[in-house]
Amino acid sequence: MQHSVANQAIRATALAVGVALAPTSLPAQGFAGLGTDAEGFATPQRGTTLQFPADHGPHPEYRIEWWYLTATLSDAEGQDYGVQWTLFRSALAPQEDEGWDSPQVWMGHAGLTTAEQHFSAERFARGGIGQAGVTADPFVAHIDDWHMTSHSANGADALDHLQVHARGSDFSYDLEFVAEGPLVLQGNAGYSVKSPDGQASYYYSQPFFTVSGTLDLPDGPVEVTGHGWLDREWSSQPLAEDQAGWDWVSLSFDDGHRMMGFQLRGTEVFTAGTWITPDGTPTPLPDGAVQFTPLHHTPIDGRDVPTHWRIELPEKDLSIETEPLNPAAWMDLSISYWEGPLRFDGSHSGRGYLEMTGY
Repeated sequence: MQHSVANQAIRATALAVGVALAPTSLPAQGFAGLGTDAEGFATPQRGTTLQFPADHGPHPEYRIEWWYLTATLSDAEGQDYGVQWTLFRSALAPQEDEGWDSPQVWMGHAGLTTAEQHFSAERFARGGIGQAGVTADPFVAHIDDWHMTSHSANGADALDHLQVHARGSDFSYDLEFVAEGPLVLQGNAGYSVKSPDGQASYYYSQPFFTVSGTLDLPDGPVEVTGHGWLDREWSSQPLAEDQAGWDWVSLSFDDGHRMMGFQLRGTEVFTAGTWITPDGTPTPLPDGAVQFTPLHHTPIDGRDVPTHWRIELPEKDLSIETEPLNPAAWMDLSISYWEGPLRFDGSHSGRGYLEMTGY
């Protein structure tokens, strides 16, 4: 969702950024922290029209926000890879200030997945001092030397052409993302409901990137090409109090269609998604339309994580089974979660990304 949820992307809880950097300011909480009360912060309102390029930038009046990018890649020999780049913003208080008094806290996550290995890295920063941040025009998102920078032509959307870099202790990547389709508003014109009680976020995607560039691995550099997906999401309380995690997929079908879908796990399961035609026309998928069934669990870090899924959307005659490139694609960071590329077949075939939190 990475959502993003963001980390529906994270999408980890951006609140956990504040917990990590200012543990006396917020109670200890994991993914369920996204369901805590957001008194004083703005909340999404149905019927709001998203504005670009302004909404590519930060929204400090909201508590939680992320810029979430993934790519499914292959080299000249046909070996598959996956890449994730995410920047989270979390506000410790519903106001803005300058320098070290800024309540904005930033966290960056980067991942690189191969069939045999999974690499991850993390960065933290306080807002207001230039170490991290986002500008809408010209568009630049950065934390330390990690960056997502627009190279779009004049008059084009700022996210149409991106240069992306991140590095960890044993990997790095430099990739170019070029959009071949329009932005897609998720939910109801960008208003994405997350629970029966009506918790919601603003959410849009760019699911039409072609990608090229270089992965630097312990065995040396690898030239790759493939496809990418960007999620943008912001809110102040996007989950209900009883929701502890989510399972989110972005799917790129071989016939040019796309689909985003997620389920949020609580007392009851809540699902949503979007079916996207090759020209970018979205059809929202209401609660219950998408069905997630775990097929196989993988033991990871003392957990049994459902890494293989059956995903069904009866109204589109969709019934697929997913297979991860690497079942052990575990982001072992300050907040741990599963994040990695997959292939799928059945009624449809293609590639995608899976994110699972709260296990």
